[in-house]
Amino acid sequence: MTVVAALLAALLSAPGAVARAQGPAPGAGATTWTDKPDGFAALAGGTTGGAGGKVVTVRTQQDLTAYASAPDPYIIRIAGSIDVDPFGSDIVVTSNKTLIGVGSTAEIVHGELHLNPGTHNVIIRNLTIRDSYVEGDWDGKTQDFDAIQMDSVHHVWIDHNTFTRMGDGLLDIRKDSDYVTVSWNVFKDHNKAFGLGWTDNVTTNITLHHNWFTGIKQRSPSIDNAAHAHLYNNYLSAQYRDEDPVWTYGNWSRGRTKMVIENSYYDGIRNPYQADETAELVQRGSIARDTTGRHDTQGEAFDPRDFYPYRLDPAAAVPALVKRFSGPQSGLGTDTVLRVAADGSGDFRTVQAAVNAVPAGNDGRITIAIAPGTYREQVRVPADKPRLTFLGTGRDRGDTVIVYDTPAEYGGSTGSATVLIAASDVTARHLTFVNDFDEAAHELNGEQALAMKTTGDRIVFTDTAFKGNQDTLMTDSPKLTTISRVYLRDSYIEGDVDFIYGRATTVIERSTIKALSRGSDSNNGYITAASTWKGNPYGFLITRSRIVSDAPDQTFHLGRPWHPGGEPDAIAQVLIRDTWLPAAIKNSPWTDMGGFPWQEARFSEYRTTGPGAAPSADRPRMTDADAAGHEVADYLAGSDGWAPQTQ
Repeated sequence: MTVVAALLAALLSAPGAVARAQGPAPGAGATTWTDKPDGFAALAGGTTGGAGGKVVTVRTQQDLTAYASAPDPYIIRIAGSIDVDPFGSDIVVTSNKTLIGVGSTAEIVHGELHLNPGTHNVIIRNLTIRDSYVEGDWDGKTQDFDAIQMDSVHHVWIDHNTFTRMGDGLLDIRKDSDYVTVSWNVFKDHNKAFGLGWTDNVTTNITLHHNWFTGIKQRSPSIDNAAHAHLYNNYLSAQYRDEDPVWTYGNWSRGRTKMVIENSYYDGIRNPYQADETAELVQRGSIARDTTGRHDTQGEAFDPRDFYPYRLDPAAAVPALVKRFSGPQSGLGTDTVLRVAADGSGDFRTVQAAVNAVPAGNDGRITIAIAPGTYREQVRVPADKPRLTFLGTGRDRGDTVIVYDTPAEYGGSTGSATVLIAASDVTARHLTFVNDFDEAAHELNGEQALAMKTTGDRIVFTDTAFKGNQDTLMTDSPKLTTISRVYLRDSYIEGDVDFIYGRATTVIERSTIKALSRGSDSNNGYITAASTWKGNPYGFLITRSRIVSDAPDQTFHLGRPWHPGGEPDAIAQVLIRDTWLPAAIKNSPWTDMGGFPWQEARFSEYRTTGPGAAPSADRPRMTDADAAGHEVADYLAGSDGWAPQTQ
């Protein structure tokens, strides 16, 4: 294997090796991409698009036109193919917008995205824009049907798109536009691909990197009167050739442009890079294979690192990288990130504001990334906002805390909960949820005060903490006969009375549960209060975990059967399995509740250990045969094969 081949193999095989500002996130594989630009679009306040606005999904020209031209910020997810009518029509994009295709199949056909003068802060990503070409008009003189045209705009990021067979140019950046980055796009099968200028002013600052120009005759790109044009790691191949030697070229530094080209790859290109007498062009590190004509360099241009940091890929690796990762990606647009930071550095200052930005009926994964800090608020996730991920971005789950102090006397369990998740398919990671209601300060005792209540299905908590006293964590379902499933792993739960309760099928794995002392020398509380529907064989499973306590020996129960409102069909099922128990656990660990004897519930232990696991006639043990049907997968699989424990 040659040195170049070995280098290329290493680049494409090492996890996260191709990571960069618009490349896969380190260690995340090739389908996870950042949503922040680099290059000039990141300067002078940056380009954030529709961040801070609502997220919408559009499938029709009518909806795309309405949201793209609206005065408010929007993150517009484009799903499927939108055929623009009349042929060649403009879709106007106003300021503070993100247009992003959902996966690799979103496209705009026969139409143009148009940014009028004064437009700013726009992101266009992960789209194919194609086919407004008028047969016989190779020079684009009949109709001005570009893929994207912008005029006197600033702060625009064009990323991971494919542009092909349009009526004039593919990308047209006009008249003093500024702070633009064009990255990871495919320009193909066209005459005039990409032009910039149409002004006497030397204004534009633009970065182009990791773009693939293939089957293009000219303008790959042509840049006129740009203050600074930084082109790196671009790939030009399969150039369209005719008998015109002058107007067949790759990069052209025109007018008074200062252009820097680095580590690009030119394969079979006529006039790969050239400059006017008045322009400057510095080229370093590129590979020109089977090229002819002009290879101009003149002047000193500028040093891009005086403006921003960046990382160059080796020129030899560029063709493989760009072929693999340019254009629309299946992993883009499927996960929208909304950032929360109390100091105002994110898209929203509160978690609830981010939830409010999620559209009803959300059909794409939306991550609400929460910066370290304490957020004193109640958060409500309604049932019509599924597929959310709440992600604390600190180094430790204790760095990001959502806390409130409402007791149940103000609206019961629903009104009390610091966080209420009624939606399905919700995940929370690296967070702490707290209800810090102070019973003593209010001269109350035994008052419910929930840190978390869930009623949705397929809820996952990993590396999370739940802190409170009575009724800390309630995992429930919309009604008795509806089965909802909740999975907790590597988490921490503390409380005293019934602090893990409800009727949802709930698995707690590899976690720590702390039973808090209430100061009694006889009864300090109850860990569980399940209300499982009698038709559901699976209630609570606590497995491979550790229960700890600061309560005196023999003063805590493992649980009691909860029959809400005296409901006879709520027959608790709880299994404590492969879990360490402290001395605080009573030898008779289950007890009655509300007149219902614990013996009629489905309580059992299996292979519990520790000083609190002493044998007793009053603690049922599950047999090996029954335990074989009470594994984590049995509790969670349901009819859809849900298996969060494998992820």
